[in-house]
Amino acid sequence: MIFEHPLQEAILLRRYKRFLADVRRPDGSEFTLHCPNTGAMTHCQGEGWRVWYTDSRNPKRKYACTWQLVEDADGCLIGINSALANTLVGEALERNAIGELAGYSSHRREVAYGEQNSRIDFLLSGADRAASRRDCLVEVKSLTLRTQNGLGVFPDAVTARGQKHLQELTTEAKRGKRAVLLFCVQHTGIERVSVAREIDAEYARLLDAAMREGVEVFAYGVAIEPADNALSLAASLPVEL
Repeated sequence: MIFEHPLQEAILLRRYKRFLADVRRPDGSEFTLHCPNTGAMTHCQGEGWRVWYTDSRNPKRKYACTWQLVEDADGCLIGINSALANTLVGEALERNAIGELAGYSSHRREVAYGEQNSRIDFLLSGADRAASRRDCLVEVKSLTLRTQNGLGVFPDAVTARGQKHLQELTTEAKRGKRAVLLFCVQHTGIERVSVAREIDAEYARLLDAAMREGVEVFAYGVAIEPADNALSLAASLPVEL
């Protein structure tokens, strides 16, 4: 994906109230960005780190600029806009770039399903008959928490919403449908993926149960190119559960 507006650089001063971040431009002026990530953003918000933002140029917005990327102390690039995960996966699906999910002719977004009034990120249908594939439910999660030795884990905080999504996927898998959990890893320093059992033990338990019922789990990295104003889904990453 190409950002609609050019990425611009600044230095992070602080993030606060979940939705706001103060930054300093190269000319020394300071202002407030909208932060599009409501999560804990653990290890993604160091004071003095380089950030990239986009300017909507919309005078009606209280905070016209949106924080998009950050470079951590190790020089790794991180996409902190979790909403972009679905865009990246959607573009990759259209290109048949996700091997495990290739061959579906229809990719519908935000489709209502389940017993808890949920919406699935993608409903894939119209599979090539030769592939003998059922319609497929795909739940996408943005993953940015790196712990050590290139390991990335999800979630970065207790997530009741994420637990609900696992319950819904498990129910659909029990009914014979194909169900997939796809981690979109927006962190160039992450080489493999696991579940954060010490952060959310219930999510880990539900994920174990989901996999026993046939829910498939995949992870794909993201190529982050600030100079090109672009992000794209890259190679698959090992999932160690």
